Amino acid sequence: MGAQARPVVVVSNRGPLSFRRDADGSLVARRGGGGGLVSGLAPLVSGTDTIWIASALSDDDRAAAGAGPARVVQAEGFRVALVAHEPDVLRMAYDVIGNAVLWFVHHGLFELARRPRYDRAFRTAWAAFDRYNQSFADAVVELAPHGAVVLVQDYHLSLCAPKVRDRRPDLSLVHFAHTPFAGPELLGLLPDPYRHELLRGLAANDACGFHTDRWRRRFTDSCRSYGVAEPRTFVASLGPDPADLAAVAGSEASRQWRHRFGERFAGQQLIVRVDRIELSKNILRGFWAYEELLERWPEFQGRVCFCASIYPSREGLAEYLAYRQEVEHLVARINGRFGTAGWTPVVIETSDDFARSVALLGCYDVLLVNPVSDGMNLVAKEGPLVNDRDGVVVLSTETGAWEELGGVAYGVHPLDVSATAEVLAEALRLEPAARRDRAARLREIAGSRGPADWLADQLAAASR
Repeated sequence: MGAQARPVVVVSNRGPLSFRRDADGSLVARRGGGGGLVSGLAPLVSGTDTIWIASALSDDDRAAAGAGPARVVQAEGFRVALVAHEPDVLRMAYDVIGNAVLWFVHHGLFELARRPRYDRAFRTAWAAFDRYNQSFADAVVELAPHGAVVLVQDYHLSLCAPKVRDRRPDLSLVHFAHTPFAGPELLGLLPDPYRHELLRGLAANDACGFHTDRWRRRFTDSCRSYGVAEPRTFVASLGPDPADLAAVAGSEASRQWRHRFGERFAGQQLIVRVDRIELSKNILRGFWAYEELLERWPEFQGRVCFCASIYPSREGLAEYLAYRQEVEHLVARINGRFGTAGWTPVVIETSDDFARSVALLGCYDVLLVNPVSDGMNLVAKEGPLVNDRDGVVVLSTETGAWEELGGVAYGVHPLDVSATAEVLAEALRLEPAARRDRAARLREIAGSRGPADWLADQLAAASR
């Protein structure tokens, strides 16, 4: 970053800082979480001149942002500008349009008998989505240094570029999609005006990036199908930071969790998953496959445990709350059906604890990653980097990670429960020498690209 000739601006809904009131009532900046995007980018831009524009997500964030134009705050090694939205605008833009419409479109999650429903409430929410993107565009126009590269992250900000383009022609705009991209058929679930606005918004960038060529082709196919001139496109897969993962795995908190897992699961083979309780992650089918494994091959009963670090997500949406309840009911049913006094078939941990998740990834025999669809899925790469039991990966062919790990990970169609059960059985029975070889190859591939490579690809796309 330091050698980059042009200034850089990162734009995302979540940023690297959040604000809290101290004991004396003053606002104090703290490093935030923010998921894979923030954890991957934050170390690369910390201590640089990069400006990171993000939403003010809490009342304290909004107080820090102030009532006037966005301003840059320097704290914890970052230069951050928080964009304050009216709470209703943020809720409608992020939850209603982003999470309940666009996320469902890109991942193919709608049950069409009932949803989507494009009514007056939807139109109101789309207008809020437009205002939300306008607020980010205004901040970019105001704060971006002359000639900067502006890296706009993810589907929430699909309408941002045209609102910047005419006002700041000196800027290079690059949009990166962290989700799959809906092809023409799925994108056709959006009514014409909104579909075209979405595609034209993305096409106004100088370049659009995707984790895999499959998602890139879906985007270009959609542009061609609906008569939108496509921008330049590029592919840049994101990988985890091995040094950061090693630091977490070596932390006292993670070591303590690893010791507890070692005691609890001693003498058993361990199937692991680490996920949000999110519809696209396909958690139910993973547990159904495990249930079928125990039914069809009783020899695994008492010898294999499924431990899942799964934590709630988006529970302001009714579908997600219902999904969590269904997951918990299924786990209770499996444990009630097969469990004994000395063996619990499924163990779930439902709080978001990264140190615990990393410890669990360190001790799997089989890591199950079976999303219905996923832009990349970093867990499929993080697991091999921290695992020290020659663990293998069972991976959905509908993840972006499959393009890199396919042929070394065991592939499964995410909707095929019986095939997933069969592949789990095969992975659990794998001979030690073959297991060591497969684990070593997974580790090599997973560590071949890190966040710095991904960022460099975006900067290179801006300069073409």
